[in-house]
Amino acid sequence: MRVAMYYSNNDIRIQEMAKPEIGDSEMLVRVEASGICGSDVMEWYRSHKVPLVLGHEIAATVVATGKRVRSYKAGDRVVVAHHVPCGECRYCRDGHETTCDTLRATNYDPGGFSEFVRVPKINVEKGIFLIPRSVSFEEATFVEPLACVLRGQRLANLKKGKTVLVVGSGISGILHIKLAKSNGARRIIATDISEFRLEMARKAGAEHAIHADSYKPQNLKELNDGYLADLVIICAGAQSAFEQGLRSVERGGTVLIFTAATKDAMMPVPINDIFWRNEVTVTSSYGGSPQDHIEAMEKIRSRKVSVYDMITHRLPLAETGRGFRLVAEAKDSMKVIIEPQK
Repeated sequence: MRVAMYYSNNDIRIQEMAKPEIGDSEMLVRVEASGICGSDVMEWYRSHKVPLVLGHEIAATVVATGKRVRSYKAGDRVVVAHHVPCGECRYCRDGHETTCDTLRATNYDPGGFSEFVRVPKINVEKGIFLIPRSVSFEEATFVEPLACVLRGQRLANLKKGKTVLVVGSGISGILHIKLAKSNGARRIIATDISEFRLEMARKAGAEHAIHADSYKPQNLKELNDGYLADLVIICAGAQSAFEQGLRSVERGGTVLIFTAATKDAMMPVPINDIFWRNEVTVTSSYGGSPQDHIEAMEKIRSRKVSVYDMITHRLPLAETGRGFRLVAEAKDSMKVIIEPQK
């Protein structure tokens, strides 16, 4: 089978690899669509692991099942989670499934930028989600990223009627805008350095979209009845994004760190100005649990969160390199989907 082997953002090679063989409790799926995530283009995060096949936002068709698999059959349309929690450790019991050691160690074989994927036993048991007939393979690739967004807003305790600032209007930022709007946010304001993405933010439901280079917290007060944001969601990794976000939260508000910063990033924080007496909460979120995936699928099925309009590029496996360049440049693209069967 063909795979897109990752060496760097500018070096992705289409290579041949043996189709995986499955065990009695495993499945083989044919990848129909695989989304490129912003984390896929973080070279520093995986430079020590290359070469490897990336891709963790997959929608697929079941091709074969091991003899002990009873819940699924050939022909089923599925989303497959690459990371799954054990459900039993102290982290899982406390509701922090995405910090589970098992979740961080699990994956499927190989990544989603390939024609076929072997799904290990634990992923079969905890990470398979049937795709409803009304949801396309392309839309289903959003289940994993939307699951992450759902988890983030739940941990941040977003309430109806509150003002949200989304710093960075890439894929995760736009999904946060759409979900916050669906969840009853009173006012949503977004920033980015790309005019293309600012326009996407407006279409997604942001009342105001401001270029990050000219944004100041005072802008927020002018647009929000003299107040800063009740919830600030940081979806851009630049240090300036973190600085803007921390200075844009209202007293009693929350800052959600939803993205990774640059490698080894450090930032001095003016503790008295931002935290002391202000009861500001800073929290973070990573990934999504199985329940988050189930909720994300339902949000997409019910059209409470529309995702089809976010797709800007559909590329065959042979053009995966172009897809990575589009995502890394972060200019005139939003969701780039690879279709390995083409």
